[in-house]
Amino acid sequence: MSLDPVQVMKGQDPMPNTCPSASNGNSQASWDNSKDIHENVGSTKKPKSGPVRRARKVEGGIFFPKPENAVTIAVSSRVLFRTEKEQKVFEQKGIEEYLRYQVEHENEPFAPGPAFPFVKALDAVNNRLRELYPDSEDLFDIVLVTYNHAHVGIRLINTINYHNLFIERFCMTGGSSPIGYLKAWHTNLYLSADAEKVQEALAEGIAAATMFMPEKQIEVSETQLRVAFDGDAVLFSDESERIFKAHGLDKFFEHERENENRLLDHGPLKGFLEVLGKLQKKFYAKGHRMDCPIRTYLVTARSAASSGIRALKTLRAWGLEMDEALFLAGAPKAPCWRKSGPTSTLMTRCFMWRVL
Repeated sequence: MSLDPVQVMKGQDPMPNTCPSASNGNSQASWDNSKDIHENVGSTKKPKSGPVRRARKVEGGIFFPKPENAVTIAVSSRVLFRTEKEQKVFEQKGIEEYLRYQVEHENEPFAPGPAFPFVKALDAVNNRLRELYPDSEDLFDIVLVTYNHAHVGIRLINTINYHNLFIERFCMTGGSSPIGYLKAWHTNLYLSADAEKVQEALAEGIAAATMFMPEKQIEVSETQLRVAFDGDAVLFSDESERIFKAHGLDKFFEHERENENRLLDHGPLKGFLEVLGKLQKKFYAKGHRMDCPIRTYLVTARSAASSGIRALKTLRAWGLEMDEALFLAGAPKAPCWRKSGPTSTLMTRCFMWRVL
């Protein structure tokens, strides 16, 4: 519940609904007409130097987590990297020039986007898990999902190698919806810049959120995965949120007192918190509770005295722990998020993630 509504879209770079990375699926003909563009355009610049690409080795070769055991995180190219310049080329010159530009600049890596620290933190957690459990496949498996044409794939691969990211799974749909692929992969979380596709994923039962750039750059951890969740309409259902909106604060408090011992229904991101909790327990079992690379936060506008107990009882009944719980009684949440320095923050209503 948000007693003090936050403008979650503030600071988001506007993107058209018909761009190649956020298509409504009607641009297939344009993609098909671009088959030969890579044959007519050569790379004009040498690759920029970057960190040495590291491979993850296990006995028998390179390690690839199996999809059925891994925690699958699907990330769109627009939230992993900054693509505003390329977006302008598409808007001003059309699809053909856009693809030509991408091929001409395919050896120039994209700059990190809003999901970049999140992905780096996932990688750090994987490294720690592998040290403690060398044979375990309970790891994060990151999939890059993009509406782009395959011609852009070379630049994306070059960028991933440049930034030393371990992403082996790609899905380049050429303007088609990726939701069917997300379901087939049993995706645990989908992060995108396209709010419509996020809503489509949620409707299919896939935990999803819209990410966007903050108004100003703030340094966040890339070695500890810090995730802050709102409560109502995110971890929990929007039952109490609806009562607050329809009848006001007094009725909300009355409803919570009357239902104190009745558990809240689950919200769209409960499953992802369960996944994080499962991985945290693997660190706890090895004596690493105090230096666990995963840390979770509950940041809610609920009041601890009047409505917090129901939320805590629900989490306990679910067998879920929160490292920190902040009941703000309607006070602004942003200062608390900045204090904790989360890698990503989940916000209410539109299920938005925001790097703070």
